[in-house]
Amino acid sequence: QSAYETVITLIEEFQNNYFVCGTNGKQPRCWKLDPRKSNHSDVVVEMIDGHGISPYKYSQNSLSLVVAGELYTAAPLFLDGTSLQFRRQVGNQNKLWMYDSWITEPTFISAFVASRQEDSLNEKIYILFREKNTDRIPEADPWITRVARVCKIDKGGPKRFLQHIWTSFLKARLVCANPGESLYFNNLEDIFVLHSVDWKKTRVYALFSSNWNVTAVCIYSLAELDDIFEKSTFKGYNEDIPNPRPGTCVKDSTSLPIHTMRIVRDHSEMTEWVQPIQKNAPFYISNKKYTKVAVDRVKASDEKMYNVLLLATDTGTIHKILEHDSKVFIISETRLCSGPAPVLSMKLDSGKRKLFVGYPGQMSVLDLQRCQDYNTSCEDCVLARDPYCAWTENGCSSQIKGGIQNISTGDPHACSISAPKRLKQDESSLFSTNQVVHTVFKDVPFYLSCPTDSHHATYSWEHRGDCKPCQRTQSHCLYLIPAVSEHDYGIYNCVSVEHNYKKTVKVYQLHGQSEPRTLNRTFKHTAQKEWLLTVFTALLFSVHLSV
Repeated sequence: QSAYETVITLIEEFQNNYFVCGTNGKQPRCWKLDPRKSNHSDVVVEMIDGHGISPYKYSQNSLSLVVAGELYTAAPLFLDGTSLQFRRQVGNQNKLWMYDSWITEPTFISAFVASRQEDSLNEKIYILFREKNTDRIPEADPWITRVARVCKIDKGGPKRFLQHIWTSFLKARLVCANPGESLYFNNLEDIFVLHSVDWKKTRVYALFSSNWNVTAVCIYSLAELDDIFEKSTFKGYNEDIPNPRPGTCVKDSTSLPIHTMRIVRDHSEMTEWVQPIQKNAPFYISNKKYTKVAVDRVKASDEKMYNVLLLATDTGTIHKILEHDSKVFIISETRLCSGPAPVLSMKLDSGKRKLFVGYPGQMSVLDLQRCQDYNTSCEDCVLARDPYCAWTENGCSSQIKGGIQNISTGDPHACSISAPKRLKQDESSLFSTNQVVHTVFKDVPFYLSCPTDSHHATYSWEHRGDCKPCQRTQSHCLYLIPAVSEHDYGIYNCVSVEHNYKKTVKVYQLHGQSEPRTLNRTFKHTAQKEWLLTVFTALLFSVHLSV
């Protein structure tokens, strides 16, 4: 970024306008824009000093949140990136800042408000961030994840104490771990909040990384999280807790007792830690490096609601994952760009069933109802366990009402009983379409390959009544023949078995041929080298992808 370049860092709908901020050549500035104006010179309604709202450089940490006509931001106050705080900056209420000692070298991840329709006085804003661990014990983690909260109606303290400072700020450690194996995930990467009309049923899906290239998803109940702030003792404070309790939302915070505000100022951290719903282990642990998370809620044909996680990897692929009975089922993997690329942003439009994914120089849209991917048969459609899709008379369709689904187990047994009639190829036609014929000389190395469309199925090769295991790569099942003999000729069926459903994926027929005189040892040696190189490359690529 050059000294005179402006990089847009914030765009929010705000007070019937668009509120846009940018770096402005390291002199942050914001503009209120009225999109209803046709004359470009009238679009800018107001220019505002952007210090503390926008970062000085695009690479600096920042976030923004608009709640009830108020703009909350986290951005460094100075060019060197210091004084990075969560503030209420623009709106009708008082500007509020944080007390300097409350956080240490933070990286803000996200902020959200939990609406309470029948108790708006107690509505709170939650802030999730990483910060440097101030514990001095040698085994302490250098960086830890926190969740903090403030009251939406906080006005700050009176003139003589905490004026223009949050009087309701409290923070607690957010834990994602497998204690039995001493695995702790301390680096929060992203969150997604699955809101509920009853705020107590709201869930927070948090994505964590670790120093050993493993990522994890932990799920938190907002009600349980709030209980920590309401019931835990205050770290370092051993006296009686006053009334009102520190962190309580009141109509006029300027009238709070000094003693209550002093505890907030000096002992804002909770003693107890916030635990996920599954306390013994994270909901999901993977050796994939995930960077973004979103969660959709889908009603299936059984009228039940299912949660579907959408996780972006560091190479740009999107994994669609079913959450069922606290267990994980990977539905699909989709690549939206031609090569590996980091995902910079991800936005879910649940109503349209679309996922908008931002890459460097490219915006892509993933249709979450890709039912055509399982349109080969009723069994394939049901085995996918995709809540967006069901088998109907039109094939695998997003019109799931009355269709065949089995999201809970994926058992396709219902297909053989009540599958709608649909025009299909007859068996002989299907066999002919999938069969590949090869003429192969004796003593020449050869290998067969078929695609592994489902990572949940077991694949094998059938030949002359024998069942032969396959050599798996990331996306194929291989059968290796070092030197073709008379016994190796014939028909090979690549079959998959999943939930007792067996299907033929690919068919090969190997024919023999009398070896011509020109086929000498040199040819065989060359063929063998090419065969070894091909197989070695396939296996090496598979190992590389699975690491």
